Amino acid sequence: MEPILALALVITGVAAGLASGMLGVGGCFIMVPVQLWALTSSGVEPTLAIRISFGTALAVALPTAVNAALGHHRRGAVVLRAALLLGIAGFVGAFVGGAVAAKAPGELLRIGFGLVVIAAALRMATAPDIKAAEGAKGGKAPRSNSFYLLLGLPLGFVSGLVGIGGGLIMVPILSMALGFGIHRAVGTSSAAIILTSSGGVLSYVYNGLAVPGLPPYSLGYVNLLQAALLAGASIPMARVGVRAAHRLPADRLRAAFTLVMVYIGLEMTGAFELLRSLV
Repeated sequence: MEPILALALVITGVAAGLASGMLGVGGCFIMVPVQLWALTSSGVEPTLAIRISFGTALAVALPTAVNAALGHHRRGAVVLRAALLLGIAGFVGAFVGGAVAAKAPGELLRIGFGLVVIAAALRMATAPDIKAAEGAKGGKAPRSNSFYLLLGLPLGFVSGLVGIGGGLIMVPILSMALGFGIHRAVGTSSAAIILTSSGGVLSYVYNGLAVPGLPPYSLGYVNLLQAALLAGASIPMARVGVRAAHRLPADRLRAAFTLVMVYIGLEMTGAFELLRSLV
């Protein structure tokens, strides 16, 4: 791998780690575009590059989420029951989603999910401030285990389908629809991503075994070299993100998360690429 590509991946890992710790997302939305550029620049076929980017991003999101979740847990910001149930169902959903992604057109999936992300960002931006209890009790948060399991399945499926840890959708649902405070929504999401990402990684490895054209150091659709460069930077930076998240007021954290979601949605729909072509 060329030094400039390796350096870009390390810098991307720093940004992904900060996003994971601060916002409760896996950081995949930052890693996937850079990985696509690195892989296609190295001569990997674009469709294959998309699947490798998704699988590798999930592989990096897993240890990064572990680090972030531990930091949030020490601050009492992880609702363990919700995280475990969401994660178990998300594991199954992500495995199925990864299997579908191995056969589906990546561009179509990216555009569809980008539209969903933009819609979620608009909802987050226009929602009234939530003063619900900081936890899974009080507010609108349900007590039913089956509810969390049913919610985790589609969240996990989307996660596996587009190579994102799941926090992108999980945080706004927990904070707005279920009445979690924003800090506990972020912490609980980080913990659930551990299991959700695991299901996606296993699926991308399994469905990518013996596929021709994979770059060196690949295990199925997971590239171990890129994963090492990204994870080496993202794992320690996740703790920095956790500290920053707990020092920021909830309204600022919510605003930051909304801006990130808008960026993700525009990137995934190809809006920035369209603008570049018009300039």
